[in-house]
Amino acid sequence: MGPRKHASRGSPDQAVERAAEALDDLSLEASGVPSRATSTTHSGDHDDRTLDDADDRSVVKAAEPTPAHACAYCGIHAPASVVKCMGCNKWFCNSRGSGSGSHIVTHLVTARHKEVMLHPESPLGESVLECYNCGCRNVFLLGFIPAKSDTVVVLLCRLPCASASANKDTAWDVTQWQALIGDRCFLPWLVNVPGDAEQARARPITAQQIQRLEEVWKERPEAALGDVTAPAEGDEPERIKLRYENGYQYLEIFAPLVRMEAEYDKKMKEAQTQDDITVRWDMGLNHQRIAWFVFPKLELGEVRLAVGDELRLRYRGELQAPWEGTGHVIKIPNNTSDEVGLELRRSEGAPTDCTHHFAVDFMWNSTSFDRMQAALKKFATDELAVSGYLYHRLLGHEVGPQPLKVTAPGRISAPNLPELNPSQAAAVRSVLTQPLSLIQGPPGTGKTVTSATVVYHLSRLSEGGRVLVCAPSNVAVDHLAEKIDLTGLRVVRVMAKSREDLDSSVRHLALHEQLRNMDTYPELQKLLRLRTSVGELSRKDEQRFKKLRRACEREILESADVILTTCAAAGDPRFTGLKFRAVLVDESTQASEPELLIPLVHGIRQVILVGDHQQLGPVIMNKRAANAGLNFTLFERLIHLNIRPHRLQVQYRMHPCLSEFPSNMFYEGSLQNGVTAPQRLRPDVKFPWPTPATPMMFHISLGQEEIATSGTSYLNRTEATNCEKVVTAFLRAGVRPQDIGVITPYEGQRSYVVNYMQFSGSLRKELYKDVEVASVDAFQGREKDYIILSCVRSNEHQGIGFLNDPRRLNVALTRAKYGLVILGNPKVLSRHVLWHDLLTHFKDHGCLVDGPLANLKPSLIQFSRPRRRQNARRARTALDWLLPPGAAKLQAPGATGTGSSFATGLGPPAPVTDPNVTGMVPPSCDPHALWQDSIGAIPSGVNSVLTHLDPSSTATAPIASSAPGFGFSSHYTPASGPNGIASAGSPFTAPNGPHGGSISAQFSASILMSQADRLRMNEWFDQPPKVAAAAPSSSAGPSNGHYHGSGGSIPPGYSAAGGATAGAFSDANLDSYLDYLDDIYKTQPVQVGGPGAPFFTGTERAAGNRTAVQKPAGAVPVPVGRTT
Repeated sequence: MGPRKHASRGSPDQAVERAAEALDDLSLEASGVPSRATSTTHSGDHDDRTLDDADDRSVVKAAEPTPAHACAYCGIHAPASVVKCMGCNKWFCNSRGSGSGSHIVTHLVTARHKEVMLHPESPLGESVLECYNCGCRNVFLLGFIPAKSDTVVVLLCRLPCASASANKDTAWDVTQWQALIGDRCFLPWLVNVPGDAEQARARPITAQQIQRLEEVWKERPEAALGDVTAPAEGDEPERIKLRYENGYQYLEIFAPLVRMEAEYDKKMKEAQTQDDITVRWDMGLNHQRIAWFVFPKLELGEVRLAVGDELRLRYRGELQAPWEGTGHVIKIPNNTSDEVGLELRRSEGAPTDCTHHFAVDFMWNSTSFDRMQAALKKFATDELAVSGYLYHRLLGHEVGPQPLKVTAPGRISAPNLPELNPSQAAAVRSVLTQPLSLIQGPPGTGKTVTSATVVYHLSRLSEGGRVLVCAPSNVAVDHLAEKIDLTGLRVVRVMAKSREDLDSSVRHLALHEQLRNMDTYPELQKLLRLRTSVGELSRKDEQRFKKLRRACEREILESADVILTTCAAAGDPRFTGLKFRAVLVDESTQASEPELLIPLVHGIRQVILVGDHQQLGPVIMNKRAANAGLNFTLFERLIHLNIRPHRLQVQYRMHPCLSEFPSNMFYEGSLQNGVTAPQRLRPDVKFPWPTPATPMMFHISLGQEEIATSGTSYLNRTEATNCEKVVTAFLRAGVRPQDIGVITPYEGQRSYVVNYMQFSGSLRKELYKDVEVASVDAFQGREKDYIILSCVRSNEHQGIGFLNDPRRLNVALTRAKYGLVILGNPKVLSRHVLWHDLLTHFKDHGCLVDGPLANLKPSLIQFSRPRRRQNARRARTALDWLLPPGAAKLQAPGATGTGSSFATGLGPPAPVTDPNVTGMVPPSCDPHALWQDSIGAIPSGVNSVLTHLDPSSTATAPIASSAPGFGFSSHYTPASGPNGIASAGSPFTAPNGPHGGSISAQFSASILMSQADRLRMNEWFDQPPKVAAAAPSSSAGPSNGHYHGSGGSIPPGYSAAGGATAGAFSDANLDSYLDYLDDIYKTQPVQVGGPGAPFFTGTERAAGNRTAVQKPAGAVPVPVGRTT
């Protein structure tokens, strides 16, 4: 191969040679990188000594002033270990420190910088890393490959230069391309990883300090770590509560969180300017100018864009005078086009003859946040905003039942809608008579039909009162509007002004379309036609037009039976003065509580919330606001306030084998199948399922993840390749492209898969264009015949990110009707409990396979041992929420150890009086319990009974029973022997049935929780304990008390006073952990020490006695809230 010179980029041959030398010196065979056949300059021994000497010198001179090239985080400054960021001219090292990624990669990702340069004294010299072929400097795109004939390596970007299709005839072996960054560190042959001695002498820095330092650098680039101070405790927003004293406290807590989210959203939007845009001009059917352009930041995943968003287009070229105009997005990129369509509001003076030198700015719109604040204020101050009952119930106050005086109809199903199944009919009958109701709709259970039926009957029973129907998204509102319209009700769909010109399936129901067809306003129709043809009206005509339009809109709205709009649009001024008898909010678990409040403050007397808290929740961008609870929905809070949701229990979407795991993991095994296996098998589709009768498989893919182009996302090329093969197999088998969906949690993978199928697919490009590749969020509420899930994550140190969210996994697993293929690395995924259970499920069904599609074989891979999160503080707080004061707790005082039935001591079951529920329940338990096959019960208001107490529990379902009212669900792990487990620490098992009847000897009276619920606890639950230990065990005098597990010392700020009874409290300790538990559980005994040690009970506390009370030996461990 001849010499390669690129004078414009400083002749890269020297850098190539130095890279080859460094590769030799670091034993590349062990790293899977081909070494050179011969050395051309320095010997490996010489270079190794030089590198080691540099390390030693930096350690010896650590006390000296750090040089300019020292890591801006930790101070490490060995030339071979540091890299210069070209975006800010700061230096960073390749050490991980206390984090999961190296300091240089952490900085690049956080600051959104992408170009770097090596140190002049590094083995590779002063080199700016760039693609040898095209000069691209984005390090997240760069990788290296060996030349086929030469003993050198070259740097090439992933796309397009390293694409096999782009380099079929070159001398570069593109199949061996490897990213320069692996596991969030630069490869060690490129940037050395500092040795242990140097890292030990480095300046310590935490992830929180790094985050704060990066924030400070945005305002003061010269700031150092010493300039960063920890935020004061008062700077953190107050967390949301389960109960609020009054509306003012509610306002005072939520208003700052909404403001924080608004400020963050504004900051993010206004920072997304894109320069050097090329525009293509067009004219829309409505005679409005449309600008078409490619938005690179959107392709890189750096920004989010939705139809209806406002953008500003600016021209700063030389051919015409400067110009700018605003408009709204009418199209976003998809598989068929990368262009964004922007419809301009006014096109006067637009430089339509120019195509270059444009820039795009995001226009931040505060409307939705302003409406949230207005709703919060109205709820707090306006007595007519909601009924008195709803006001107190929403605040969490205890209010007696107040059923509505309505007579449920004899026929529940609505006209032109499908007949309801028993669980749907029971939900509809119940919510019609209750002022506040929840309907939980698991995937495929007919939630929309049920909601439409509820709305139909609400309208018929309201005697002229309007019904307001909302959802967080326009898609959900349109879908519901279609169903409700079928019932014959007068339906009006109110859209935001920015969406009025967009195409919609319910356009004929839209307010602005009905306004155009109002024959009773001829003058308005005349002005509308004039406005459309001319583009604008005179000031006088415009004023007259607006007046007539308001009157006409009011007439249409007042004559409607049902008005539908988004939650945010429910605060539109057009709704001012309109009163609604009832409101139904669909997808309510995808809206934050302040957003959900907007439609509730229109004089509402009846509220029905429909959703599924086991699927995706609201998207909160500000982490501080999310951690304070803004991502915790009203639907969930009401469940914790003991309002039982009506769960729809028959799913009509999935093949029964596909619904089995989600049902057991997320819905306590309660989902029944409304479709049979033969109805969800397609014999005409010849796909190599491992088990033909079970159309699912986990196809093992061990390729490593890579950081995507944006630096903030991930991709996995091996999975993308396998994904294309699976898609091609489905297409060859006769499946239509539009019936195939590819789900991936990462934008980087989505973009890569789309491009890979287009350029490397073995079939026609047009076929792959109709295969939808999208995120989990984009697929919520939708379905496809066949789904391929690409997991992406495959690493040693980074974890699995989004995949660890049970709700996200639930959505991904429940989109397919006929078949599901999962691509992933089980070695990495099985470290996490939820995925370990899923992989075990696939393995048990013979569906865990590897090898090519034409020769799939059952895998013998050994799973990693799952890491169980031992976070007692989080579990304690979750207990506080999910078992509110007064809630029934199912305990078994007679279950004294191994082999003993948990149900012992409950007493005889009581008959159920609810006509909609059959079976019997234990004493003190809610007769309206959630049931499995109509038997068994769980405590009132709890979706799945709780446990963090037995870390070995693999239970995936709440308490149900093999006899009415008793015991555990059959979904608990079976154990050997007729009486269950034989040793402490084993999983809980079921009583009196096929799975034995015992609990762990460690706990003879406890509470159980499903794994799914334990894993999905929000981060904001992680509250610090008031006392650092489980409970005080004794006190011999002031400041001389002992705390269990703390070696006899008192936690800072706490003391225990002397007294006749061991374990006494001082008055200064009234806010202690035990008092806290007492306030929650009232008479719940809390153990002070080990077996036989004193207890502190609510009985004594209520009587004013703060001392502990002696209990008999053999007492159980603390049943709740032990801290570690």
